[in-house]
Amino acid sequence: MPWKRRAFASRNLTRALNIADLRDLARRSVPGFVFEYVESGAEDEMTISGNREALRRLRLLPQTLVNTSGRQLRSTILGRPANAPLVIAPTGLNGLLHRDGDVILARAAAQLGIPYTLSTVSTTLLEEVASRAGGRLWMQLYVVKERAVPREIMRRAAAAGYEALVFTTDANVFGNREWDQRGYRAPGKPTLRASLDALRHPRWLWEVLLRHGLPRFRNLEPFVPANLTPMGASTVIPRLFDATIDWNDIGWIREHWPGKLLLKGVLSAADAERAAALGADGIVVSNHGGRQLDYCVAPIEVLPEIKAAAGGRLAVLIDGGFRRGTDVVKALALGAEAVLLGRATLYGLIAGGARGVDRALAILTSEIDRVLGQLGCNSIAELTPGHVRGA
Repeated sequence: MPWKRRAFASRNLTRALNIADLRDLARRSVPGFVFEYVESGAEDEMTISGNREALRRLRLLPQTLVNTSGRQLRSTILGRPANAPLVIAPTGLNGLLHRDGDVILARAAAQLGIPYTLSTVSTTLLEEVASRAGGRLWMQLYVVKERAVPREIMRRAAAAGYEALVFTTDANVFGNREWDQRGYRAPGKPTLRASLDALRHPRWLWEVLLRHGLPRFRNLEPFVPANLTPMGASTVIPRLFDATIDWNDIGWIREHWPGKLLLKGVLSAADAERAAALGADGIVVSNHGGRQLDYCVAPIEVLPEIKAAAGGRLAVLIDGGFRRGTDVVKALALGAEAVLLGRATLYGLIAGGARGVDRALAILTSEIDRVLGQLGCNSIAELTPGHVRGA
């Protein structure tokens, strides 16, 4: 019965002690090709493993005999207060993970008091996310070959009250995601093995595919084939990417976007300096979660030099492999204003919908709070590079 399934899911979520536990629950909840979409990266996937290894190499140095009874996680992100130094990152095709995935993630962010970033390739209209979730909303943007697409996205996001635009700069050439070619015998047609695997997950099959029909790219519908679904996206979306994008596009974006502007995909001090010189409000130090260039440097490895280059001229945020409160605290100590969470919150979404996302955020905020106390800090502002060794 439905109530029994919900009770069972809730019980499992309360037993999830960390993000790895949520990942295990998520892996069992959806067909393999769906979980692989979330989990996998480009080619040998060394960038994905490298992101985690770089975080593991860093060690924390605590100060002892400090009264930490007044701990709090309040922070400032893009000049506005936030209840935690976290942002939910832009992730596409969330409707393939949970029918209402985009709205659920946005609501969880609003309830916690942190920003949520909606992807250009979301499966929910940006206006619907704004009306149903509220909170601090950021819009991720791909500048594609047909410039009417990003121009229209910017116009609509501004009209809907989105606070910031996150321009993804590392998508000029689509990454070689070999896993995406193995689960289908033809575009949009899963292999027999993948189809049988879907049948083994009737709840996902009913709620995501059968009950309302295949999810679609709602914000791109005027510009892509009418029958395009996430299952056939790998043949169409890469062709939209534009290899001609360059620094001149920042000026073009500024002509059409009135709000805050962040550049996502910065991995060098030189690019950070150029972003600051062109008037960007912030940057996200990111390698696209390992889904673009393989054997790429980890964001945490280059964060200190990028922070030094940026100085106080723009906000420096980061993503890439963050699974523990210790990971987040390391980045904050090395100068990041906030950490963007991608897969960590998606595991929660798959494992338990709204309850799962809330559980993921509760796990991470409680871990951050505990680590602050163990380091001898009462606030995010007290963290310094001196708390980290091996950077």
